[in-house]
Amino acid sequence: MSRIGRKPIHLIEGVTVSVKDEGVEVLGPKGTQVFLLDKDIEVSVTDGKVVVSSKTKDKQANAIYGFTRAMIANMILGVSKGFEKRLELVGVGFRAKTEGNDLVLSIGFSHPVRVKAPEGITFAVLEGKSPGSIVSVSGIDKHMVGEMAAQIRHVKPPEPYKGKGIRYMDERIRKKAGKAAKAVGTTK
Repeated sequence: MSRIGRKPIHLIEGVTVSVKDEGVEVLGPKGTQVFLLDKDIEVSVTDGKVVVSSKTKDKQANAIYGFTRAMIANMILGVSKGFEKRLELVGVGFRAKTEGNDLVLSIGFSHPVRVKAPEGITFAVLEGKSPGSIVSVSGIDKHMVGEMAAQIRHVKPPEPYKGKGIRYMDERIRKKAGKAAKAVGTTK
C-alpha cells in the first residue's frame, strides 16, 4: 500500500473539491482542474480533508493509489497558488521578450524563435544579470508548466564547454575542459 496515498490532503481556504462518478473537480481562485479517476480508486471529502482509498489490493490499484493522491494534492496547490518554473538565458546577446501570449527568443540563430503559450500557461520576462535574461513559465497545471519549460530549454540546451544556452534557474552545468586545457598538461 502506498505511504503517500494514505495521507489525507488538507484543503486550502478558497478551494472546493467535488467528487463525481468519473472524476474529481477542484475549483479555486486561479481556475478549475479535473482529474479522471481509475475504477479501483475512491475519493471522499470530509471535514476539510480529501481522503484517497483503494477498492482492491491488486498491484495495478496499488500503483495508481499514491499517484492519484499526488495529482489531487498538486491540483489543490495549483488552483490556489499556481506553479512557476524559471529559465535563464546565458550567452552574449541572448534575450527574450513577450508578444501577446507568445515568447520570442533571440538566442544566436539567424531568426528569432517564437514559442506559443498553450491555454492556461503564461510567460513573463524578468530582469536578471542582463535585460530579458530570465523567463518565467507559470500556470495552474504542474505538468503543463514543466512541459513548457522543458520545450523552451530544448530550443537551445546549455553546451558543456562554456555553459551557453537556456537552463533552469537552479540547474548546475558540469563543464568540460576544452582542447587548450588538455594540451597544457602534456609536454614533450
